[in-house]
Parts: sequence; C-alpha cells; structure tokens
Amino acid sequence: MNVTLSQQQADHAVKLDRLAETAVKVGLGLRKGQELVMTAPIEALELARRITAHAYKAGASLVTLVLNDDEQTLLRYREGADDSFDAAPGWLYEGMAQAYRNGAARLAIAGENPTLLSGEDPAKVSRANRARAKAYSPALELIASFSTNWTIVAAATPAWARCVFPDDSEELALAKLWNAIFSASRVDGGDPVGEWRRHNEALARRTSTLNARRFHALHFRSAGADLTVGLADGHEWAGGASTSKNGIVCNANIPTEEVFTTPHRLRVNGRVRASKPLSYMGALIEDIEVRFEDGVIVEANARKGVDVLRKVLETDEGARRLGEVALVPYSSPISKSGLLFYNTLFDENAASHIALGQAYSKCFVDGDKLSEAELDARGANRSLIHIDWMIGSADMDVDGLDSAGVRTAVMRAGEFVI
Repeated sequence: MNVTLSQQQADHAVKLDRLAETAVKVGLGLRKGQELVMTAPIEALELARRITAHAYKAGASLVTLVLNDDEQTLLRYREGADDSFDAAPGWLYEGMAQAYRNGAARLAIAGENPTLLSGEDPAKVSRANRARAKAYSPALELIASFSTNWTIVAAATPAWARCVFPDDSEELALAKLWNAIFSASRVDGGDPVGEWRRHNEALARRTSTLNARRFHALHFRSAGADLTVGLADGHEWAGGASTSKNGIVCNANIPTEEVFTTPHRLRVNGRVRASKPLSYMGALIEDIEVRFEDGVIVEANARKGVDVLRKVLETDEGARRLGEVALVPYSSPISKSGLLFYNTLFDENAASHIALGQAYSKCFVDGDKLSEAELDARGANRSLIHIDWMIGSADMDVDGLDSAGVRTAVMRAGEFVI
C-alpha cells in the first residue's frame, strides 16, 4: 500500500510539473527578460510555485503572484457593510494593467469553488461583480485585445472537486479532478509540448477552412436552439495558438478545443437554451434560456440562478449582446470524459458556445490595426463582461449562410462536416 501511494505521489508530481512547464512554454510562450503577473487560489500554491520555477528557467525577469482566498471572500458577505459591495481594488487592477502595458505576461490559475456565493444575496453578488468589472476594465481591455501574451490553466481544489465528484471522499475527488485536468490539458503523456504543437496544427486547419468560406451568419438548430448568429464584417476565425500584439505566440486557454470568432452585435436573432450549467463568480446558473431580437436579449430565464443572470444582463448595454461564438465538436476529449466541470475553462471545450459581452479584436482581419471606432463599425460588441455559456449538444446542426442566404453544412449532430 505504501509503495502504491508513493508511486501515485511521484506520478502526480511529474504531471504537475509537466502542467507548469506547458503553462510557461505553450500557454505563455514566455520571452526571456519578460515579467509575469500570476493570480491563483491559495490552494493552488504548489502549482504556482512550479510555474514560477519554470518561468525563471525560461528567463523571466520577475514573477509576481497574487493569491485569492475563498474564505476571505465569504467573510465580506458575512461581515461587510452594505456599501462595501460597491467597492473594488482599482489600484490593484490598474497596477496589473500598467504591467501589461509595460510588456508583462499574464497567467491565471483557475480553481475557484463554483458554488461559493450560491447562498448569498444575488443583489450583493451583482454589485460586487459590477464594481470589480469596472475596476478591472483597463486590464481586461488589454487582455481582450491580446496586447500581451496570456494564458489560463487550472488547479484542482477541494471545494471544486466536491462539486464535480460529490459522491467520493475529498481525497478521491481531488485525485480524480487532478487526473481529469492533466488529461484535458494534454500533459499525461511524455511529450506535452509536441502534443500541443500537433493539436494547434489541427485547430489551425479548421480555422483556415472556416476563414476561406467568409460566412455571413451561422444558424444553430437543435432541440434547444433555433438561433441565427450574424458574423461581424471582416471577422476572422481563431483557435489554438495565437500571436499577441507583442509578437509572442501563446495559447490563451489550457485546455482548448474551440474555434471562435466575433458575432455582429446587431445581427443575432432567435432562441437558445444552455446545454450545461454556468458557474459565474461563485454562483451557479442552470438551464439558461434566452431570446434575441436584432442582437439584444429580450427574454431571459433560468431554472436556478435567474436573479444572478438578470443582474449580469444589467451590467451595461453590451451585456445583453454577444461578443463571441465558438464551435466545438461534441466528440471533444472533454465531452467524452462525461464530466461536468462547473468551470467554463473546461465546460466550454465540451460544447459549442456563445459569450455575452466584450468582443475580441483579434477576431477581425488586421484587428490589431483597427481603432475602437472601426471595430464598432464592423459590429464588435463592447462590455465590462465576457461570459461564455454552452449551447452545443449531440443533436445540434450548424449551417453557414452566405450573404445571399445559401447554406453550407458546417456541423451535423454536433460534429464537423465542412
């Protein structure tokens, strides 16, 4: 038994180190002499330390780590004065934004408790999220425009593991979640960097195919969807590795299975129902169903968390419009795992999805050269938020429509056929 446990611990340590190395080499493509700003849950400290080691091995000039603590977050709701929920550490986010302007890379370790705030007052949750979104907007704009190289990876934490594997002991649930993260992040083999190179090449072929078509719109059809998403003028599909404005090739999400582009904020019509729950800032929203007219959500409902959803939609004018549409095959590795991660980083790579809020300027032809006014004219949405939620399923068909309305089959029964 002790030998087996020792072997398991050794195997875990190897894979954890591979994840850290992949985060630096594949996720960030960190450049020698570059600073790194990293955020992480306090339970992810071991992974953060390994990432720090690999960053310095890659030549980082400085690694700055900011830790988050769920228990401290809860104390705000239990003990904080009412007016405290309109406050946010703008000084911290402005400092991060300044670091990115000066060329620092950004890395976030995800691992938050998906249901942390599910028992708290939705109005307070909404106010706190809105205040944070406003304060964070200078940094978010730089991230959304890929002004610097950035990535997100995940670390298993006890609270998250309990959500994914509620019937297992905490120890077993944590081990299972780590193994799922290693597998989805493509680090459980002997050559993660090579595996990611081949995966990025496959995603690049898919984006090239879609870019050659220059569709005017996409039509989603399933039991839960009859939705037409007009695409922005001069849109460009992306997926996998991308080149940031500082010239560094990075993978923004580890893992990733999607190809995505920018919808036109005025040209979305129809209804759609979420195929998976959405965990947003500690609140769980289940069975989202919305209807769009001319780009705007005019009806919104959910079986659980509807108050949170409606508060999100009130964030600003752009919160009711789309900033991203993404296609993911139903046979993706994350979908095949059969797991509901309650974490967008993973669940969005199990199903096609849409995102409310801010658009990515990189999803335009020569997007890095376009002004805000030019992006607006082409249909890009602007918002303080960017929230992905899943709509894909095994029965979903997707057609591409040209400007004359002629259809081309893109996906059938959740799989690419184009």
